[in-house]
Amino acid sequence: MDAVTTVEIWSLWWIWGLGAVALLVLEIMAPGFLFLGFGVGAAVVSALLGFGIAPLNPAVLVLIFAVVSMAAWFGMRSVFGVRKGQVKTWKTDINDD
Repeated sequence: MDAVTTVEIWSLWWIWGLGAVALLVLEIMAPGFLFLGFGVGAAVVSALLGFGIAPLNPAVLVLIFAVVSMAAWFGMRSVFGVRKGQVKTWKTDINDD
């Protein structure tokens, strides 16, 4: 029985799917859209590998994951925005008396 190399593990669709599920469970445990973008990125890579669309090069897979994760994060940020009152802007300084 041959040992599975690291390159072969990165090219398995179910590894990416398992990672996506783990990240989405982490998002449920720590809400705030922290892990949701990464989960979406892993799910997209898993789907691309499952359908045979993505190349099997691990560097390209990680690049696809990073780009999709960042796009998902920016998309969620533009849709959901920043909560009101989350950022406080100070117009005066305490030392300006």
